[in-house]
Amino acid sequence: MTTADTKSIPERKRGSGVRMVYDLLRDEILDLVLPPGSPIDEVQLAERFKMSRTPIREALVRLAGEGLIDTLPNRSTMVSNIDFLNMHTYFDALVLMYRVTTRLAAEHHRAEDLKVIHARQAEFAAAVQAQDALAMIATNAALHSAIAEAGRNPYFTGLFNRLLDEGRRILRLYYQSYNDRLPQRFVDEHEDMIAVIAARDVDAADRLAKAHAEQIVHQIQKLFTRNERLDMAL
Repeated sequence: MTTADTKSIPERKRGSGVRMVYDLLRDEILDLVLPPGSPIDEVQLAERFKMSRTPIREALVRLAGEGLIDTLPNRSTMVSNIDFLNMHTYFDALVLMYRVTTRLAAEHHRAEDLKVIHARQAEFAAAVQAQDALAMIATNAALHSAIAEAGRNPYFTGLFNRLLDEGRRILRLYYQSYNDRLPQRFVDEHEDMIAVIAARDVDAADRLAKAHAEQIVHQIQKLFTRNERLDMAL
């Protein structure tokens, strides 16, 4: 075995360890298994994953780069809070990408795209029926990603996937507002969007996607504001 081979093996193992820690922690943060403000302890993580603190630290650096964890002045680390004050900028981008990707799918889709879209919709409907919130989030993202792919603009697809991924914590709260029992109309709205995509009705695709996205935003906004009351003794 050459020196190069010897060096590549531990590097590959270390890299895979970083990736495993990163993937698991990222999912736990985005799925609210680790809620905002939760402390992150390198020693505990090293014990949990049975590895040294070096790959743990590298995974945390990556998560910090994505804004999912914060290092405080006292050097302690915690899951980052959701930036509710600037949430409107996220919502603006989300609604726009729902509209753009659905519109382009109506214009540019191919027959094979519709097969994938229908399959993803069936998976979403099954997740709603099972009241599996995490599956609902994942299958909803997969459906809209498939619609974006059908629009054949990789830049829009990449941006939309990023927005859907970044919004997983918000969507988890959103589904909780329905007690993880999404109304059937969400499945029906998807079916309506798919029908106008298949019919190549660009304007209807734009209109339905806009309405679909805006009702999601409206529900989330209600969730964030319904308990905001001035509560003080006079």
